[in-house]
Amino acid sequence: MSYYSRIIGVGSGFPKGVMTNQDFEKFLDTTDEWIRTRTGIETRFIADRSKGETTVSLAELAVQSALKHAGVQGSDIDLIIMGTVTPDTVMPCVANQLQARIGAKRAFTFDLQAACSGFLYAMSIADLYIRSGTVRNALVVGGETLSSVTDYRDRSTCVLFGDGVGAAVLTRSEDDQHRIVATKLYSDGTYGDLLCIPHGYTKVPTYSAEYREDMHKIKMQGGEVFKLATRNMVEASKEILRENKLTTADVDFFIFHQANMRIIDLCMRTLNIPVEKTWLNVAKYGNTSAATLPVCLEEAWKAGKVKPGDLILMATFGGGLTWASSLVRL
Repeated sequence: MSYYSRIIGVGSGFPKGVMTNQDFEKFLDTTDEWIRTRTGIETRFIADRSKGETTVSLAELAVQSALKHAGVQGSDIDLIIMGTVTPDTVMPCVANQLQARIGAKRAFTFDLQAACSGFLYAMSIADLYIRSGTVRNALVVGGETLSSVTDYRDRSTCVLFGDGVGAAVLTRSEDDQHRIVATKLYSDGTYGDLLCIPHGYTKVPTYSAEYREDMHKIKMQGGEVFKLATRNMVEASKEILRENKLTTADVDFFIFHQANMRIIDLCMRTLNIPVEKTWLNVAKYGNTSAATLPVCLEEAWKAGKVKPGDLILMATFGGGLTWASSLVRL
């Protein structure tokens, strides 16, 4: 008997506070037009930690929404994987804390770090556990409070990032017509310095002078990241299609990592994909890292842009460097 993983529910969680491009004009040498023309971003949601908005609290919102959409309870979950680089605490991990909050007493849990690729990395692992027969229901979560690691004096990075979490419920199925068809994961550590957060407890301890000099903030070489993100997401999309003997014409819908509108545009044009076959929300949320793909999937699903039976291609790129692609038959 063959088992497959099927996505049966998705959800998202965002802070209440919104930061507009006009807000940046008050303290940075920038304008709304400069930000929009270079990134496509207009607003982003920013967590207020004084009000209890953290990666865990936003993840709980996303998970509860996904569970409701899927029609299952926390007690039905066997596995929770959280993709994040901004956990509330190193120990316990975010997934542990989610387990406690939703009553998933029988689940085993862990976080992983793959930056913006975290959701697809986590989904791939959950898929393997489900197909092995070890797990029946899994929660795959991706998201960040990137405002906690953003340098708001650095115009080249701070306008890009927002906070938010997306989640999906995967279940074991014997139906090969509605399943995760394939996932491809990639990484190349030789480019790690292009997009990184330099501190790391042993290398740069929190009590050191280097840490106090913003070593815990995002550092990015934007031009190089732009080129690699576009090239790698396009190639990852082509490769997963080629390996599954498919073409872009066979795909009903495409979802690309929402980092920069120009990156998404170039990926779409290179692959010759019409804009009506994708979902765009980077203008509203900015780059929410591992949350972008599940949030796009949720919005497209609930808006009726994707429906059961549709073949969806997702591609992403993030720090590490990491990138990934997936084919999902909804």
